[in-house]
Amino acid sequence: MSAIVARSAFNRRLANTFARHSLRPASQQVLARWVSSESGYVPGGPIYKGTVNDPTTFPPPSRTHGSHHWAFERLLSAGLVPLTAAAFVTSGTNYPVLDGILGISLVMHSHIGFDAMLVDYVHARKFPILGPLCTWTLRATTVAVLVGVYQFNTNDVGLTEFIAKVWTA
Repeated sequence: MSAIVARSAFNRRLANTFARHSLRPASQQVLARWVSSESGYVPGGPIYKGTVNDPTTFPPPSRTHGSHHWAFERLLSAGLVPLTAAAFVTSGTNYPVLDGILGISLVMHSHIGFDAMLVDYVHARKFPILGPLCTWTLRATTVAVLVGVYQFNTNDVGLTEFIAKVWTA
């Protein structure tokens, strides 16, 4: 019982001490000293808003980033298995829709993989010139490969026939 009374008395003394002394966060103390010094303040200089204890603002959720983007990547990766199997099942026949879907899916799967590699290892913060250059090179290459796949599907044998020929070669 005496421990509880002693603890509450200590808590009251501590609360009174904090109430008497105006304790400010360290960042406000440093800012107050900086502003109050005559040589440190420059009119029109930096304006600090808030303290170090303010919560961080987060960007609004977007369907192209985060979990939606991750779910699309997994769906695309899982969808390549039945698409490739369908290409083997329909070998010897001409299915232009299957050729188109398979071609676009393979190119998009590769684009997402290379883009993830660039984001992880050649990001613009560390490589301000090379990062964006690699990103735009990847985008241009993806467009060129999509045009090549379209030309291959419309003017040549198509992807399903090509896969069948490669498999039996």
